[in-house]
Amino acid sequence: MGCFFSKKAKRKGSSKGAEQQQQDGEESRQQYSWDKREKVDPKDYMFNGLKDQTIGRLPDKVAGQQFVIQDCENCNIYIFDHSATITIDDCTNCRIFLGPVKGSVFFRDCKDCKCVVACQQFRTRDCRKMDIFLCCSTQPIIESSTGMKFGCFQFYYPELAGQLKEAGLSIFNNTWSNIHDFTPVSGETNWSLLPSDYSVHDYVPLPDSDELKVVRVSTDANRSIVPVTWGQRPKKSDESCLVVFFAGDYTIANARKMIDEMVGKGLSLIQTKEVAMKPEDAKRVFKDRATDFIPLLEKGSVVALEFNGDGAVESCHSVIGSIFSGTEVFVSENKTSSSHDVENFYNFADIQMGI
Repeated sequence: MGCFFSKKAKRKGSSKGAEQQQQDGEESRQQYSWDKREKVDPKDYMFNGLKDQTIGRLPDKVAGQQFVIQDCENCNIYIFDHSATITIDDCTNCRIFLGPVKGSVFFRDCKDCKCVVACQQFRTRDCRKMDIFLCCSTQPIIESSTGMKFGCFQFYYPELAGQLKEAGLSIFNNTWSNIHDFTPVSGETNWSLLPSDYSVHDYVPLPDSDELKVVRVSTDANRSIVPVTWGQRPKKSDESCLVVFFAGDYTIANARKMIDEMVGKGLSLIQTKEVAMKPEDAKRVFKDRATDFIPLLEKGSVVALEFNGDGAVESCHSVIGSIFSGTEVFVSENKTSSSHDVENFYNFADIQMGI
């Protein structure tokens, strides 16, 4: 009897133990990150085989995923979000906006397309007759491509600034006009720069679908999140001025304010750069004035602006004195030294960005 009772109790206890183990196992499995991760449907990150459509993705709908666009014809395509990488294959006569891309944008076998793109790396292969408004942190590359025309990125919507930050892109690092042709043809030019008076709206229209019209888009150059630079077009004047803002709470706002003031005075913003500097870099760039600025370098990256136009140096000093009198700023001292300042800084920055 005692033995029978003992065996029954043992079986009952074993059953409870198994149930408890199952519950513990379920709770344990729920803690795994891959069980919690939202399932990704590749179809949500792809436009394939579309024709005569307006389609896109709203902010927060891509959220850093990879995206693919392929075999689309006569479409208006808008990605109003940041992504990891984007490939665009075999598209014809499309208007395409791509929000900030952390990695690469690669166009292959596309023709007659007009695009607005912000990315870390940009490349085309076997493309022809494309107009591209570009913000690119590294040197853009074309390969086996013809009839390529480039302009500076100019675009605005409220979420764009945050998306650029999510993608790790600086609005001041834009090499849009420094194109490398990987397969040049002797006596021919495979790419050129668009006229300076272009309007993005004339190339890539605002979205007209009810779904996408909720994004408050502007293609006004004066509202562009990325500063609109002159690039490698011939300069209008032989006088440039270098202005460098050092890291602080208002560095970006100060740089944007300076740009607005100087462009409003009729000067051209040739190029911009955001880069970290070391004391030895400051000595090479700022020469005798380096000791004043070396302590400021520990706070973070500097933002440099090159303005061009007759009287550029005098105009820059006037604005700095009246608006930024309490801010530490480097400004070229005179017209004679300014060209050396610009050359010294951007030679350093190009080497630094290439590391």
